[in-house]
Amino acid sequence: MEFSNKYIFGFSLMLCLVCSLTVATVHDKLKGQQAENAEADQKLQVLQVAGIIEPGAKLTRDEIDAYFQDIKALLISRETGVSEEVDIAGDEFKPDPRSVAKTADGGADAPEKEAKATGVKRIANKLRAFEVAVEGHECLVLEISGNGLWSTLLGYLALSPDTTEVRGITYYSHKETPGLGGEVDNPKWKASWKGKQALGPDGGVLIEVVKGVAMIPERQVDGLSGATITSNGVSNMLKLWLGEHGYGPFLTARRGAL
Repeated sequence: MEFSNKYIFGFSLMLCLVCSLTVATVHDKLKGQQAENAEADQKLQVLQVAGIIEPGAKLTRDEIDAYFQDIKALLISRETGVSEEVDIAGDEFKPDPRSVAKTADGGADAPEKEAKATGVKRIANKLRAFEVAVEGHECLVLEISGNGLWSTLLGYLALSPDTTEVRGITYYSHKETPGLGGEVDNPKWKASWKGKQALGPDGGVLIEVVKGVAMIPERQVDGLSGATITSNGVSNMLKLWLGEHGYGPFLTARRGAL
């Protein structure tokens, strides 16, 4: 059976329309599920860096929510250090600060030195954090990011309530070389951070990753073998985010409130 060009064109157009509508419908239905999955993953990362669960642990939504009865989501003014508790699922907390920072009124340029060292060109005016009050795991969890060798590393840093001691660190997104810079995911390396001095009495950043073996073990972490640039990237991002242009004013306010 032969069909005219007009028929073929019309049939193709109709097929494209049906397929487009189907894809759009499926996308809309999955959008809510994707948002819920992203929120659940964020919560799992917070529980992990706080030491509440082991890496790779599988929890149900109810189990995650049970832990988060004792965890507050905070929105922080970067300039003043003033924080407010917000709904983790609310529209106020959801926007990624890295995206917000790129808007004209959502952020400010990072100082040239820090921008060059970390790859963070803009810093959001509002930063996100978590205050964990789970018994035996009390800490503050901060979002951190910065360049490694091949990629931007996204993660969380947990500090003791008085802000002076590291309780944990984790990276949930990066594209560093497996076996080298990718060792930021190594449980043994991450465990070596626990108990390290993060900040001095004056708020100065003490924690750092050094090449080779740490000579000042109370505040230095052994560098990743064969991954000097990634190691330096971790040090640089911590100096930025714990310093005056990042969470510094908030951490100072927290120490003053104790």
